[in-house]
Amino acid sequence: MDAPATDEHYMRLALAEARAAEAAGEVPVGAVIVAPTGEVLATGNNRVLRDNDPTAHAEIVALRAAGLALANYRLLTPTGEGCTLYVTLEPCAMCAGAILHARIARLVYAAADPKAGACGSVLSVMNHPALNHRVEVTAAVLADECSTLLTSFFRARRTAATQTIP
Repeated sequence: MDAPATDEHYMRLALAEARAAEAAGEVPVGAVIVAPTGEVLATGNNRVLRDNDPTAHAEIVALRAAGLALANYRLLTPTGEGCTLYVTLEPCAMCAGAILHARIARLVYAAADPKAGACGSVLSVMNHPALNHRVEVTAAVLADECSTLLTSFFRARRTAATQTIP
């Protein structure tokens, strides 16, 4: 019998999505949505540049695909169990709001986002006391690896920008 997959396993799948985004010239963020059974329902990576869509963050892309897979905007099983979202970067306010509306049961993210994170780094949208849905949040799963990917991406982008300035 196969051992159950771990948070690290699913985060590695999200990291593969982040690398696909980077290969396409996007900020390397990836997401994976997993059913309570352990089945991967949907994946997503940043597509804002490719789609000319400011809402096409990895989490939103994955939430949309999971909604289609479940034929429901609330990502719940028929028995009411919620899904888990794995993402390589702490969600922003837009994504945190969408996660709450989708009724995600559990959020697992890797790197904190000190500029736009909405799970406590900058804002506390996730599990705000005035909201009616609570999400179990686990932070820092493969944080160093995901953080290094993002740092390297932005460092290369800055280097390329300075080399093109006459």
